[in-house]
Amino acid sequence: MKTKNNYLKATALAAALILASSTISFAQCDKPIFLASSATNYYNAKGELQRTKDEETIITLTKTEVIIAPGDEAHKMTGPIKSYSCNWTMPYKEGKTVVTSTFTDGGKELNATITIEGKGGQVTVTMVAAEMPDMRIQVVADKFE
Repeated sequence: MKTKNNYLKATALAAALILASSTISFAQCDKPIFLASSATNYYNAKGELQRTKDEETIITLTKTEVIIAPGDEAHKMTGPIKSYSCNWTMPYKEGKTVVTSTFTDGGKELNATITIEGKGGQVTVTMVAAEMPDMRIQVVADKFE
């Protein structure tokens, strides 16, 4: 009887931990995200760094849209969120958010996938546009909230 009782306690504890973890993840995922970076890195499809541009980039993610302002207001891109997935095991430090959006930039449409990923406490944002399959644009967040 004691073994069965211990098993039930362990199962209940595991379920509580999973629920708490998903609640923390959801709490973060339910809030707007703001991040700032001081440099933008451009990679080719092989993941090789092609160039780095020193510029302040501000990225804002709300429930309905993505706003990317690289360098200056003239290049600001805004797009509606088409799909959204969010899973952070440690809020703002370990996890991933993936968003798809369509930006209109200079009369051109860009169908982009934006991945916000935290590893080892460092948060990066990578954007890949279907119209530019040979380019990956990435920033490392100096500020993330």
